[in-house]
Amino acid sequence: MSSIRTTTPPAPSNLTTTAALTTATPSFIDGIINKIPLPRWALIAIAVAAGLLLILFLICIIKCCCCKKKHKKKEKLNLQSINGSTTASLVQPDMDDLESGLEDEKRGRLQYSLEYNFRSQEMKVGVKQAADLKAMDSGGTSDPYVIVYLTSDMKKKYETKVYRKTLNPVFNETFTFQIPQAEVSESSLVMQIYDFNRFAKHDIIGEVRLPLGDFDLQHVIEQWQELTAASKREQERLGEICFSLRYIPTTSKLTVVILEAKKLKKMDSSGLSDPFVKVQLILNKKKWKKKKTGVKKSTLSPYFNEMFTFEVPFNQIQNVDLVISVWDHDKVTKNEQIGKVFLGCRATGNQLRHWSDMLANPRRPIAQWHCLQPVEEVDNALQLKSHFKLPLPGK
Repeated sequence: MSSIRTTTPPAPSNLTTTAALTTATPSFIDGIINKIPLPRWALIAIAVAAGLLLILFLICIIKCCCCKKKHKKKEKLNLQSINGSTTASLVQPDMDDLESGLEDEKRGRLQYSLEYNFRSQEMKVGVKQAADLKAMDSGGTSDPYVIVYLTSDMKKKYETKVYRKTLNPVFNETFTFQIPQAEVSESSLVMQIYDFNRFAKHDIIGEVRLPLGDFDLQHVIEQWQELTAASKREQERLGEICFSLRYIPTTSKLTVVILEAKKLKKMDSSGLSDPFVKVQLILNKKKWKKKKTGVKKSTLSPYFNEMFTFEVPFNQIQNVDLVISVWDHDKVTKNEQIGKVFLGCRATGNQLRHWSDMLANPRRPIAQWHCLQPVEEVDNALQLKSHFKLPLPGK
C-alpha cells in the first residue's frame, strides 16, 4: 500500500499582518509613555486612581437613579392613600413623636409622702429619696436637689439640700404649705429634681407633677413615682376677668364695662390682693387713652361694675387695640401687675372673637370671660412703639 502524505497548508498571510500590528501597538504606546516626563510608577498610580474615581462615579449615578425610582413609588402610594389631608407628613416628622421620644427617656424615681390636715388647712410634703437618677455630669453622676411648690402659689417654693456625686440621694425633708380646702382640688404639687452646677445654670433632671384633686387626702400617702420631662413653661394661674364691649359707629362711642374678676393670683402675704383694673387704648401701636377702676380691698374675686366710654372714630376702629390689665394696689411699694389681655384686630383666640362679635353687633353690649395672660407675653405681642399720647388725626 502506498503511504498517504499529509501536508500542512501554509499559514495565511493575514496572520503575519496581525502579528505585525500587535508588535507595533506596544511600541506606539511605549512611545507616548516615554514622551511623558514622569516615572512609570507614577503613571500607573494615576491610572489606578482615575479608574477608581470613574467606578465610584458610576456607582453614585446608579444609586441615585434607584433612590429616585423608590421615592417616586412611595410618593405615589402615599398620595393615593391620602384624601384631602396635608402632605407635610410625607417630608416632616411629627413633633409629638419627637417629644414623646424625649419624654420616654429614663430619668429616675422619687419617693414622697403627702399629708393634709383639714382643721389647720396645712399640707405636709415629705421628700424621701430618689433612685436611679439620670447622670448629668461627665463623671457619670449628678449633684441632685429638689424644688417643691404648689401651682396655686408659685411664689412659695422650698428646696432640699444638695447631695454631691450621687444618683441615689436620701433627702428625708418635710415642707408645710398653707392651702385652703377649696383650692386643693384645683392645685397641683410639683417636685422638680435639679443637678447643681456651681458655675453654670442648673440642669433639670425631671419632675413629678401631682394633681391634688386625684388623691384621697383623708389618709397619709407615701409612694414612688417615675420622673417625667419637666414642662417647658409653667402655666401659672393669674385669674379671670369678665367685661362687656359695645361700639356705636354713628356716635363713635366705644363703651367698656368692667364687671368682675375671679381666682386672681395671690399678691399679698395674707394670701389675698387689692385689685383694680386699668383700661387702655392703643392706636397704631402707640399708647393713647387710659382709665382705671377703684381698688377692691383684700379679695381675689372683686366685683367692679364700672363703665368707661371712649371716642373712637369708625375709620380708626381697625387700628385700635384695647388692653385690660389687673393690678394689685400697694400703699408702701409700687403697684404690681397681676395679668392682662388685649383685644383688637391683631388679637387671637377668644380675644379676637370677642372683638369681632362687638363689631358684628353694633349698639349691643357683648360680655365675655377672659383668662389673664402674663404681662411679658402681652407686651411682646403688642410691640408698642412709644409711650406718649397720640392725638387723633384731624384734632
